[in-house]
Amino acid sequence: MTVFRAWYSLSRRSFSTASSSSSCPLHVCIVGSGPAGFYTADKLLKAHKGARVDIIDRLPTPFGLVRSGVAPDHSETKIVINQFSRVAQHERCSFFGNVMLGSALSLSELRELYHVVVLAYGAESERDLGIPGENLKGIHSSREFVWWYNGHPDCRNLNPDLKKTDTAVVLGQGNVALDIARILLRPKTELASTDIADHALSALEESSIRKVYLIGRRGPVQAAWTAKELREILGMKNLHIKINQADLLVTPVDEEEMKKSRIRKRTYELLSKAATAAATESSHPGPGPRELHLVFFRKPDQFLESDERTGHVSGVQLEKTILESDGTGRQIAVGTGQHEYLHCGMVVKSIGYKSVPVEGLPFDHQKGVVPNIRGRVLTHASREESQSEPGLYVCGWLKRGPTGIIGTNLQCAEETVGSISEDVVKGQIAIATGSKAGGEGLRQLLEARNVKIVPFKGWEKIDAEEKRLGSERNKPREKLVSWEDLLAVGTT
Repeated sequence: MTVFRAWYSLSRRSFSTASSSSSCPLHVCIVGSGPAGFYTADKLLKAHKGARVDIIDRLPTPFGLVRSGVAPDHSETKIVINQFSRVAQHERCSFFGNVMLGSALSLSELRELYHVVVLAYGAESERDLGIPGENLKGIHSSREFVWWYNGHPDCRNLNPDLKKTDTAVVLGQGNVALDIARILLRPKTELASTDIADHALSALEESSIRKVYLIGRRGPVQAAWTAKELREILGMKNLHIKINQADLLVTPVDEEEMKKSRIRKRTYELLSKAATAAATESSHPGPGPRELHLVFFRKPDQFLESDERTGHVSGVQLEKTILESDGTGRQIAVGTGQHEYLHCGMVVKSIGYKSVPVEGLPFDHQKGVVPNIRGRVLTHASREESQSEPGLYVCGWLKRGPTGIIGTNLQCAEETVGSISEDVVKGQIAIATGSKAGGEGLRQLLEARNVKIVPFKGWEKIDAEEKRLGSERNKPREKLVSWEDLLAVGTT
């Protein structure tokens, strides 16, 4: 990124001149109002004086996964919303909520209205395991479970059954998996003062779950969580940590991995310390203890159906694994043919999100991304056969896959905006007088189709109402969780 930053800084003045010298401003539409979308808007507004930036989102509410993905007990992570709000309130920026690309209008129509379209709508689906029993009741994806406790209107009716089992299995060992385990195990009195959805808090207060198993295919060195997230859950009061000491044995290859990554070394040290402390705990921890089991070197083989509850999951068959090199220096999990059974009444699959394409968008289904070079969308998945699509760009998970933290999108946006600016300077994006209708044309099209637009002022009304409802319950906010309520407040 060092070379790019230097080039970007030296060229910024010429970008601004190119955008403002024309009597017609550069019209940009960003699809998706999560971190990738807002960082892109911020960079574009600063780099191109006079440019008009419109952000559309299928939800009536902005901020994407900052609102619906960040755990309710991580309020400090949501402070970035203040920065995004300032971007949305910029005189050259507009927010169009409740506008779904592919339904309200097509990608081709959007490209006709704008000089530049940036797709930053993230990943709204999830990967499948492809194993028997995956469709049994009681098995949920991490996306829908997280959306459920965060009050996303699409998942408010998920209604996971937390009463008829004391054991939940979370497949995956990333930060989202830790979030889910923590929410299931954290004392509900602590969650009551967060912005967790009321329906989720009520269900968790009646929950019978006391044991959560976090299952990983590989070893403790390869787990994808960060030290901060791991430290938080390991430090929870009255939570008993269970780790098989044999899983903590490391190989020379593991040692090499830890030498190259401080994060991996630190997380391994935290796990080792927790395992040692757990070994010295009283063998009689008291009635109804809460337990977190960190299980490594296991992969799900099939889900088993309950004899008592037809169509409902009763457990997971796990295959033991070992690590082998894939020839690139990375260790992959390989099944050994040895199996064991883990009883549970609930499973959450935290194995990764997946982006979905829209009509007219080139898409690499194998990688789950839009083929691109530095954010420029390519006509084909194969770079050798491709040319860039004029005026069409990507940022965020659509661009690089569902990886990274909120801040990762800042550099991602910087690169995409650099490509846009370079194309403007080279004349590859033609800015001619009256050539594009921009936001005004979008508004007219949506109104003609009777689409209820939620502007940013509409979001501010939703925000104020949620905070008012929250103040009555000593919470920062009580989220409106139905489409009807959100639209009723946001469009008045």
